[in-house]
Amino acid sequence: MITSHNAAETFEHGRQLAGALRPGDVVALCGDLGAGKTCFVKGIAAGLGIAQEVTSPTFALIHEYRGGRLPLAHVDLYRLETVQDAINIGIEEYLGGPGVTVIEWAEKIESFLPARTVRVHLAVVDETTRSIEIT
Repeated sequence: MITSHNAAETFEHGRQLAGALRPGDVVALCGDLGAGKTCFVKGIAAGLGIAQEVTSPTFALIHEYRGGRLPLAHVDLYRLETVQDAINIGIEEYLGGPGVTVIEWAEKIESFLPARTVRVHLAVVDETTRSIEIT
């Protein structure tokens, strides 16, 4: 269990995780609204060497970023309800692909995630503090 005292630390924990990620890795992010999931993804992108600004794909559902050590697919399932909804947007193309896939609200497709998935749970402790559990 990691304690993050601010957004900069949450970003840094994501950046550090990126160093261990390899082609085909999936990172499943879970946590309430405002827990820091997108901030963590921004850190992963920075750790992969991606210079583009990372934004939440809540309405686009998937943003792809290139130019780093590995491509990054940033998926947000907030607006989806079922595994079939995720299949309909093409989630299968990203799982085990040539880059890293990071999925916000991944609990919605838990049964569909690869066995090797890195699971990250972010929880709000107080206004600025978050707990981060990586398994």
